[in-house]
Amino acid sequence: MSATQSATLTALARTAEPHSALRRFLALDALVTGANGVAYLAASGPLGRLLGVDSTLLLPLGLVLTVYAVAVGLLASRARPAALPVKAVVEVNLAWSALSLVALALWLSPTATGAVWTVLQAGTVAGFAALQHLALKARQT
Repeated sequence: MSATQSATLTALARTAEPHSALRRFLALDALVTGANGVAYLAASGPLGRLLGVDSTLLLPLGLVLTVYAVAVGLLASRARPAALPVKAVVEVNLAWSALSLVALALWLSPTATGAVWTVLQAGTVAGFAALQHLALKARQT
């Protein structure tokens, strides 16, 4: 990891301690993902209409996201999250991001708001994956 990457990671995490940075990025991921999942569960009808996505798709997605958020939150709560589960989180986040864009291109017919939301959430999740990967890499050096 270059000095510039390390400095950027330290600034984003607001700590120079690699374990704390990783835990913070995991916790932020859990918080955002959990909020998204709960929103899909609690308001699938109105959100479905706003996004142009069937509420029968948002309900199971909400459940999956909520369960995933709890798992990531538990990982973040560990003093030293193990590398293998963190790598799994990074890979799941990258897969989610890619599948979101593929679904947008091939299957979904969202409203303009839904299309923007899909791209923004895919970018956010890819950003979490990148930060988590960099923090894991910094911890291992």
